[in-house]
Amino acid sequence: MIDREPAAWLWLKEHLVRLRQATRPGQAPPTGEPAVVVRTAVVTDSAAALPADWVRAFSINGRLAVIPMPVMVGAEIYGEGEDDIAGTIAVALAAATPVKTSRPSPGQFEQAYRAAERHGFESVVSIHISGDLSGTADAARLAAARVSIPVEVLDTRTVGMAQGLAVQSAVVAAADGRSAAEVRRLAESRAAKTKVYFYVPSLEQLRRGGRIGAAASLVGAMFAIKPILAVDGGKIVPLEKVRSAARAVARLEEIVVADAAARPKGEARLAIHHFGNEAEAELLAARLAAALPDSPPAQISALPAVLAAHAGLGVLAVIVGESSTSLAGSQGADDAERTQEEDRPAEPAP
Repeated sequence: MIDREPAAWLWLKEHLVRLRQATRPGQAPPTGEPAVVVRTAVVTDSAAALPADWVRAFSINGRLAVIPMPVMVGAEIYGEGEDDIAGTIAVALAAATPVKTSRPSPGQFEQAYRAAERHGFESVVSIHISGDLSGTADAARLAAARVSIPVEVLDTRTVGMAQGLAVQSAVVAAADGRSAAEVRRLAESRAAKTKVYFYVPSLEQLRRGGRIGAAASLVGAMFAIKPILAVDGGKIVPLEKVRSAARAVARLEEIVVADAAARPKGEARLAIHHFGNEAEAELLAARLAAALPDSPPAQISALPAVLAAHAGLGVLAVIVGESSTSLAGSQGADDAERTQEEDRPAEPAP
């Protein structure tokens, strides 16, 4: 596993020190008066693919809650993060056993929001998988209407660690005392700057789950096409059609390198997801590290079960984001802008 970043809590502590030492453009110097700290909690779903130790660290005081997304294998229902289901899904897919997913119930979100309120938080930002791929954000909105604590619901229009980067940025902003509106804007900005590219050996599982059309799946099977796909505007879209698995992975690498190289020097941040092919992901990460020496090594993790159920065995997904973004917000009646430069996001061991 490639991972050279500090542990979650150490990183957050150092990050907040840097934030508070920085002078924010357009703001008057400190007067010595204590700042008003807005206590905001962050809720997300397990499609965010957050590293397990990161979730444990920031869940301790209720700052972060991750709602498990259910996966149905045959007649059995499993909860992401609650059950060790990767092996079960792999066997089911190989045996053509039906594997389906569902959104969490509004009641699960309601419980999370009420728990945040009990922990003393004043607001919640709820950050979720694309609404075109799941009804999770709708369930969160239904729950938000049932609770007294204010809840901002954000449909990130993306999945995996692209969604996870938005969540990590939100947790940092919340810990820095930002308002719920600011936390949401920062998460939204981070998600919008992050791209998802992936290769699947077969489109059949995506077709079964309704994530791609039957015609595209049939053409792919007939002509042995190995597709390279992306998440764009919240939907899965085809990028290129390649005739061999080796060429598809090579082309995926080329696309990622071009994207990362076009971003500010040293700012590109990568994450790689796999399912049943970790060794292949490790090799891809090594090649990307050699091609992008100014960027940190890619974080490698298994695809969350709720996404693996649709992508199938052998998937390789690469997330390309940036290690910094800016937050513009209104200030008073004149809506004066202020910009906060965020440093490097957390990248603890998965």
